[in-house]
Amino acid sequence: MTKSKKLSFLASNAPVAQASRSDLAGRYGDVVPEQADAIVALGGDGFMLSTLHDYQKLGVPIYGMNRGTVGFLMNEYAPHGLIKRLKQAEEAVIHPLRMLAHCVDGQEIQALAINEVSLLRQGPQAAKLRVLVDGRLRMPELVCDGALLATPAGSTAYNYSAHGPILPIGAEILALTAVAAFRPRRWRGALLPMTAKVRFEVLEAEKRPVAAVADGQEARSVKWVEIGSAPDVSHRILFDPGHGLEERLIAEQFV
Repeated sequence: MTKSKKLSFLASNAPVAQASRSDLAGRYGDVVPEQADAIVALGGDGFMLSTLHDYQKLGVPIYGMNRGTVGFLMNEYAPHGLIKRLKQAEEAVIHPLRMLAHCVDGQEIQALAINEVSLLRQGPQAAKLRVLVDGRLRMPELVCDGALLATPAGSTAYNYSAHGPILPIGAEILALTAVAAFRPRRWRGALLPMTAKVRFEVLEAEKRPVAAVADGQEARSVKWVEIGSAPDVSHRILFDPGHGLEERLIAEQFV
């Protein structure tokens, strides 16, 4: 941003976020997102993800300020000097994953995921998954609590908690990571090109039900799930200089 712009302030339901929104709107003015040149999201990473999804079609850059817990996708909160920070901000453009899930009852659900698409067992029994990449069978049977496909931007989230690798933001790679793999035992997952199309087929889908989740949007009792990058969809995120996604992903590996 090279000059003062019209801003739209959005906040999570947390009282501290709502109070911050009132303060900032009073200081800088406030317009609806459709009229804004930039959106300022106040909350945690979950709220940032929902804001990116909700307003992606506007093509407006989004600048987050942390009023939540972790705040990996957020900038530090400060009520003063916001216009200067926006002028100096670095922009990162990221592309999400596109999920198509086919459920046992015949329903099909499509969703986008900025962080990851995960498959998780719904019941007490382990999931049994067949894994195909670009139409080629790569694993006939993966017995696990679940599996996920993560983008570089999402590699420090659920993927990292499941012992998956942190990916550099410009790596053009996806991480396929198992959640508590039982067979093959100690399987560490795979790194795939960004262009890869991954298909998970659920074996014994009715006996061992599995849910698919794309950034919080859930499909229950899936039969198969296809996932691939969506280069036609772009999310614009603003970061303070020196605190962009690339730096955050590197720094996260040294804590």
